[in-house]
Parts: sequence; structure tokens; C-alpha cells
Amino acid sequence: MSATALEVVGLSKTFGGLRAVDGVSFAVPHGSLTALIGPNGAGKTTLFNLITNFFRPDAGEVHFYGSSLARLTPGRIAALGLVRTFQSARIFPGMTTLENALVGAHLQLRAGPLQQMSWLPAARREERTLLARAEALLELVGLARARDVAASELPMGAQKLLEVVRALMARPRLLLLDEPAAGLNDSETAELAALLRAVRANGITVALVEHNMSLVMGVADQVVVLDAGKLLASGTPAQMQADARVIEAYIGIDEAAN
Repeated sequence: MSATALEVVGLSKTFGGLRAVDGVSFAVPHGSLTALIGPNGAGKTTLFNLITNFFRPDAGEVHFYGSSLARLTPGRIAALGLVRTFQSARIFPGMTTLENALVGAHLQLRAGPLQQMSWLPAARREERTLLARAEALLELVGLARARDVAASELPMGAQKLLEVVRALMARPRLLLLDEPAAGLNDSETAELAALLRAVRANGITVALVEHNMSLVMGVADQVVVLDAGKLLASGTPAQMQADARVIEAYIGIDEAAN
């Protein structure tokens, strides 16, 4: 297995006259947790959309464990094990919390439609395994008590955590999380941090876009900083906290002086 899970080389994307992403290159090591940070409008979510081919790049390449993702559909990319979430929580209305979590396992189903309809032993074993996994993940993020509650009735922070659980049910090799802590309170953020550490400990590579610097500095192995669509800096959390360019671009020079 390649030591590099994701390699981004010279990605660029222009919308009209706006260069949203401008020649960005970086690598995500296998088994690491990489955070992408930067001010609003820096191009972070656009970069995720380019990596997963929701947007087609104007230039550049993306390699997932050494294989090019060019011309692959987002669905095919997810089937390869590169799974993402979105800025806004996307839950399925009319389904419970547990059912929403189980939806994420559809790529992992091995029993065919006939086996499922006939309720054959293979289908029963698979369902028990998926239920156990979903319940364990819901327990880890504090949602076990809400397993039978309609997901649409959950607070927004809980819906964000549920989306992460659903993504994990797909058994990703690389998980892309777009602002997973947005809308979370302090206790929910702590549960998210615990989940991210557990995910990394189980060998799943993670890259996340995040504005919560306490979370980033507490869980990230590597920080990649974007500004105005360009790569500004990258390194360890400690290195980025001490980098004057990052302080000026992300925190603001006036705030840093206070």
C-alpha cells in the first residue's frame, strides 16, 4: 500500500473570472489526520469538490493511493473508498437515526436482492453485523439513545454527527469531512474529537475542512493552509500556530497583536 493516501497536484478551478483554486498541491499520508484551514472564501470546499469530481478541474491531477481519479464519477470514487460529507447536514427525512446510519452501508452490501428478499442466512448475518456497527458508532458520538428518533427531529449538531457516522458506515479508506464541527456545542465537539481519534486509530485516513481551531490543533497531524485559492503553508499544528503568514491570513494581524 502506498504511504500516500491522497496526492493533489496543481489543482486549479476558475468560475467566471474568479480563480477559486489556484495551482494547489499537497499530500495526505496514509493513516494521518490532515486539516485544511483558511479564511472564508479560501477555496477549501471547492478543493473537496474537485478532489471528488463534483467539479471538474481546469488543471491538475488527483491520485488516490497511486491511482488517478480523472474522469471517475463521484459515485465510483466513493466506491473506491474515498467518502465525503458536506457543509450542511444531509439527513433522510422520514427515517430514524439508526436507519440514516445504515444507509451509509449500501456500498458494503454483499447479499444480493434475491438473498435479501428471501431472508437467507447470508443476508441475516450481514444485517446483524451492520446493525452492531451502526449502534457502536452511534454510541461513540452520544446518539445511541436517539436511534429510534426521526433524524429530522435531531438538533443540527446531532445531525452533523449522524452524517459522519453514516460516512463511516461506508468503511472509507479516506474520509473527507467538510466542517464537521459547524453547529456543534462543546460537548458534541468533544464527542467528535473522540470519534476522529478512534477513526485514525483504526487506520482510516481523514482530511477535514474546519474552522474550529481548538479541534484542529487537538486532533490534526498535519495542517494545510489555503488563502485566496492558493496554498499558503503546510506543516504540523505547532508550526502553523507559529507561522506569521498563517496568523496574518487566518487570524488577522490586528487580532494577533492583541
